[in-house]
Amino acid sequence: MPRSGQATRARIVAAASTLFYRDGIRAVSVDAVADKAGVTKRTLYYHFASKDDLIAAYLDARDQPNLALFRRWFEETGGGVAAKVRGIFRSLAASARHPKWRGCGFLRTSAELANMPGHPAIRIGAAHKKKFEHWMGAVFAAEGIAAPALLARQIVLLLDGSFAAVLLHRDAAYMEAAGDAAFVLITSALAGRVGQRRRGRRLDTTASNGVEVRGIR
Repeated sequence: MPRSGQATRARIVAAASTLFYRDGIRAVSVDAVADKAGVTKRTLYYHFASKDDLIAAYLDARDQPNLALFRRWFEETGGGVAAKVRGIFRSLAASARHPKWRGCGFLRTSAELANMPGHPAIRIGAAHKKKFEHWMGAVFAAEGIAAPALLARQIVLLLDGSFAAVLLHRDAAYMEAAGDAAFVLITSALAGRVGQRRRGRRLDTTASNGVEVRGIR
């Protein structure tokens, strides 16, 4: 695609992102997107075969920037891994207090497309959430936490649950409370890791004293 065509496509996606996030995908027409992007409807359809394709492009454009933001919040927060994960929630809570905040675009879109599970935007949203979950799992595995994938899934449940609660109650403190719960879960998992190491050392000592230990691998 020529550079001018790429710029036009990017402008259309940017316009769609603003309108879809603010008003929801059902409420926004293709005409409205074309008007905001400053292009004709024919030009829009040259770049996107349908509104469904445009919705998918809207979420795809949010994927990497959102993940990068989570990582930046994690890295910028001081302390250990529990504090860093809590820092993600606290940063999200600060964002949620902005008057233009409308929640998680991926979750809102999936709710609007609940009767269309095969929609490409649903697949993009699910993949985005899995990327966050896998990243958390890798972080926990690096810390030596047992069952890191399960803990990562629990953090995702807290995160997405807090998105829903804040939208319902219009109170970002719910997101901060979810972050505190994540902190407790991770701290407990880290303590369990230490306990496992101590038990392992005791077992090693027992074995070295000539006592047969069965069932330990």
